[in-house]
Amino acid sequence: MRKFLVVLDDSRECLNAMRFASLRAEHTGAGVEVLSVIPPDEFNHWIGVGDIMREEARDRIIAHFEVFAKWMRTKHQLEPHLVIREGEPVEEILAQVRDDPEIGVLVLGANAEGKGPGPLVTQLTKSSGSLPVPITIVPGNLTKEQLEGIA
Repeated sequence: MRKFLVVLDDSRECLNAMRFASLRAEHTGAGVEVLSVIPPDEFNHWIGVGDIMREEARDRIIAHFEVFAKWMRTKHQLEPHLVIREGEPVEEILAQVRDDPEIGVLVLGANAEGKGPGPLVTQLTKSSGSLPVPITIVPGNLTKEQLEGIA
């Protein structure tokens, strides 16, 4: 089954990317894979403290994911899949796209603040020519109604 890969993070633009991926998956009979990356710099502490912080980060990610997953199940009849990776975000996103042959589209949210599209969009579009899938960039200032109209 083809899947839309969407990145889960703490950014505002993540919400529109999640909405768009869910709507497109529902309309095309595809699935949604949600990727969250834990950066390595969060754990540059003593081993025991780093392990505790890593587990806390995973718990936060799972709780955040469950909010979106419940919405996808209820509103779009989708069962999203969560993937958590550790490392540099751009490298891990690219690795996930290359590791999972069912991913058909990478969906990213663009910053609506007028300070550029955001670091992930900026860095990943530089690699877009060598990716095996297209990237869809969803503007962060689109309304829910606008997203429903284009998805």
